[in-house]
Amino acid sequence: MFVSEIFASIQGEGQYTGTPSIFVRASGCNLRCHFCDTPYASWSPEGTEMSVSEIVAAISEWWHPHVVLTGGEPMIFRQMPELVTALKRNDRYITIETAGTAYLDLEADLMSISPKRSNSTPVQSPEWTERHESRRHRPDIIRRLLESYRCQFKFVIDQPEDVEDVLRYLQELTEIDHADVWLMPQAIDQPTLTEKLVWLQPLALKYGLHLSTRMQIQQFGNRRGT
Repeated sequence: MFVSEIFASIQGEGQYTGTPSIFVRASGCNLRCHFCDTPYASWSPEGTEMSVSEIVAAISEWWHPHVVLTGGEPMIFRQMPELVTALKRNDRYITIETAGTAYLDLEADLMSISPKRSNSTPVQSPEWTERHESRRHRPDIIRRLLESYRCQFKFVIDQPEDVEDVLRYLQELTEIDHADVWLMPQAIDQPTLTEKLVWLQPLALKYGLHLSTRMQIQQFGNRRGT
């Protein structure tokens, strides 16, 4: 599996915000979000080929029970089920961070799904615009994930009108429990994060959805290994 980085940090998003976790970032993605904050795992994948046993050995350096398999898009890697099984043998709690565009049968404890809406489309890159648009919205995959796993949903919000788009999405996929939905500001630095939280917080309150403040940006900015 092509791996960009393995590191220990504090989970900054969703229901496990503040939880010490080990992150394994798979390098490679089937989407090209224009606001991607890890282009080294999507637009220009960088990393090292590692076997499942090598990844497990690297993780063993840390004792933290929570392991987050992220990307890129971890669900496009055929080695992922084997890796999850090996980690579960070591009593790890597995969260998979995915855009919900691919399905694998594995032993994850939580699917942390960030559906990519129209605000993610890379209109500045015509060679990717059509491919991204054709892949980003997969309600069939989302329903399979909901049937098979415990799920949370994290939506990246760039403008206030993006919240209306999320509400339309939730009307389409009525299987999603609003108690499992988080709104996150699109930002890679503290000033932008603070600016967007000013208008996003009241919208989250208005619609009864969780607000994710992206603690890793608050603490570290957009740095690798955080």
